[in-house]
Amino acid sequence: MPQLPDVHGIAALALTLLALFLFTRDRIPLETSSLVVLAVLVLGSWVFPYQGSDGVVSPADFFSAFGNESLITICALMVAAKGIETTGALQPLVRLASSGWNRHPQFSMLMTLLVVAVLSGFLNNTPIVIMLLPVLVSVALRSRLSASSMLMPMGFAATIGGMATTIGTSTNLLVVGISRDMGLPQIGMFDFALPVAIVGGVGILFLWLLGPHLLPDRSSALADITPRVFNALLHVDMGSAAAGKSLSEVLAMTNNRMRVERIQRGENLSVTRLPSATIKAGDRLFVRDTPDRLKEFENTLGARLYNATDLHHPVSDQFPLSAGDQQLAEVVVTRGSPLHHRSLRHTRFATRYGLLPLAIHRARLNVDHSSGELADVRLSSGDVLLVQGSRDNVNELRNSGEMLVLDGTTDLPRKAKSNRALLIMGAIVGAAATGLLPISVSSVAGVALMIGAGCLRWTDVGQSLSAQIILVIVASLGLGLALTVTGAANYLAQLFVFATSGLPVAGVLSALILAMALVTNVVTNNAAAIIGAPIAVSIANQLGAPVTPFLLAVIFGANMSFATPMGYTTNLLVMSAGGYRFMDFIRLGIPLTLVMWAGFSIVLMFLYL
Repeated sequence: MPQLPDVHGIAALALTLLALFLFTRDRIPLETSSLVVLAVLVLGSWVFPYQGSDGVVSPADFFSAFGNESLITICALMVAAKGIETTGALQPLVRLASSGWNRHPQFSMLMTLLVVAVLSGFLNNTPIVIMLLPVLVSVALRSRLSASSMLMPMGFAATIGGMATTIGTSTNLLVVGISRDMGLPQIGMFDFALPVAIVGGVGILFLWLLGPHLLPDRSSALADITPRVFNALLHVDMGSAAAGKSLSEVLAMTNNRMRVERIQRGENLSVTRLPSATIKAGDRLFVRDTPDRLKEFENTLGARLYNATDLHHPVSDQFPLSAGDQQLAEVVVTRGSPLHHRSLRHTRFATRYGLLPLAIHRARLNVDHSSGELADVRLSSGDVLLVQGSRDNVNELRNSGEMLVLDGTTDLPRKAKSNRALLIMGAIVGAAATGLLPISVSSVAGVALMIGAGCLRWTDVGQSLSAQIILVIVASLGLGLALTVTGAANYLAQLFVFATSGLPVAGVLSALILAMALVTNVVTNNAAAIIGAPIAVSIANQLGAPVTPFLLAVIFGANMSFATPMGYTTNLLVMSAGGYRFMDFIRLGIPLTLVMWAGFSIVLMFLYL
C-alpha cells in the first residue's frame, strides 16, 4: 500500500470528498457548493500555510484561478456562441435537419444525430439542444412518432460530438489547459478528433439503430394536450364590462364558450356558481381554456389575466402590455430550472425575466389554486406556463437555457447579422485550428469583433456568462492545485496503480476511463476532469507510459455523462421534454457508456501505446 501523504495532503483529500458530496446535493446550488470549497481553500491556506517545493502556497494562488487562461477561453467561447444564438444563424440548418421527417423518418433521424454531433464539436451543445427540442417535439406530433425515441438520442449525440475538439466542451479545454500548465506537450484542436470520430461514429450508429428500441414509449408532458389547456384567473376590475352583471350575462358575452370553474371574492370566500350570481369588482374567475381563447375572454370582459396589485407581478412602464412586440409564449419548467419545486412569487419571476405569467397547464394533474393566486402554485417539472412579454424578453428566456420555451419557429432578433456571426465564429475556429493564434486569443478577439459588428449587445454578454460554471471551474482548479502541491494527487495515483497492479498499461488506461465515467455521472464533468487530470499524469509517470493517452482517458471518461439525468445539463432538458424517468437514462445510458468505454479502450491502445 502506498504511504499516506502529510497532514496537508490528507486535508486536501478530505476537502475533495466534501466537494464531491456537496456537488451531488440537488438542494444546494452548485455555485454555493463551489464558493464554500473555495472559501475553505483560501482560509485554510491563510491559517495553515503550506510550504511546497515552489514556495509557500497562499490565497493568491487560489484566486489566480479566476484569471486562468482556460477559464477566460471558456467564457469567451460562451459569449461568442451567444452571438450565434441571438442572430439566429443556426435556424436554417436546424430547419433543414428536420424538414424530411414525414417522408424519411429513419434517414432524418440519422442526419439529425450527425448534424447535432458536428455542431457540438464547435459550439456549446446546450443551446443546440434547446433549439432542437421544440422542433423535434413538433415533428413527433405531426408525424405521430414518439418524441421519447428522438430526444434522448439527440441529447447524447450532442455530448459525443463535444468530445471531438479542444473547444467542444469546457471539460476538454480545462484538461488541455492543465496539460499546458504542467509543461506537457501542447494538445492541438483536432489532435483527438480521430479517436472520437471512430468511437463516436459507433456511438451514433448505436443511438440510431438501437436507441429507440431501448427506450419505452413515454407520454411527453409537452404533448399530452394540443393545443394545451391552461388554468387561469380572470381579475374583474371596477371598469370591467363584467362588473355588476350576473354570471349568465357574463357567459353570454363570450357566446357561452367560457367555463367558469369557481368565483372567488376576497381571501377566503367562494361564490356559488349560480346563473343569477352577481360578478363584482375584485372577483376572480377561475377559468380553463386555450391561450387564444383566454386572451379573447380577457378582451371581451375587460378583465385581466394578471394581478395589478401583486408586487411581484407589477404592471408598469417596465412591463408595457400595449407594446407592439408583445408575444404569448408557453414556457416549460425543467428539472434544475429556478422554478422547479418553487413558486412564481418565491422566484420573483416577473421581475427577473420581464414576463407576466398568465396561466398554467399541468399535465394529468389539477392545479391547486387554494390561495387564489397563480403566484403561489408550487411548480413541478413538466408544468407549462403561459406568459406574456416583449419579443426580446421571450428570446432572452429561450436562450438562457433555464427553461424550455415551446416556440421553435420564432425568428430571433438581429437576424440580418447572422452571416457576420458565422464568419467571425469560423475565424475563431480557423485561427486556432491552423495555429495562427491560440484559442484564448482568437476567442477574445472574436468576441470584440461580434460586439463591434452588432451581433452582440453588452446585455447578451452578461446573460451568456454563468456564475455556476465559473465558480465550479475556479473551485475545481483550486482543488486540483491543492491535490498536486500537497502530494495527494500522487498518492491517489499510487493507490490506483496498486489497485490495478497486474494489469498491462492498456488495462490501467481502460480502468481510468471507466473510473472517470462513473464519477462524472455523479458530480459535474468539469470537477471530475480537473481533479482527474493531475492524477492521470501521475499514473502515467509511475507506469513510465506516455502522458497523452491518460489525459485523453480523462477527457473521454469525464464526457460520458449518459447514465443519469443529473450527469449533464442537456440530460435534464431532454428528461423534461421527453417525459423520461430516471431508469430510462440507465436503459440507454449504461449500454452506450459500455460501448464508448470499450471503443476508446481499444482505439487509445492502438493509437497511443
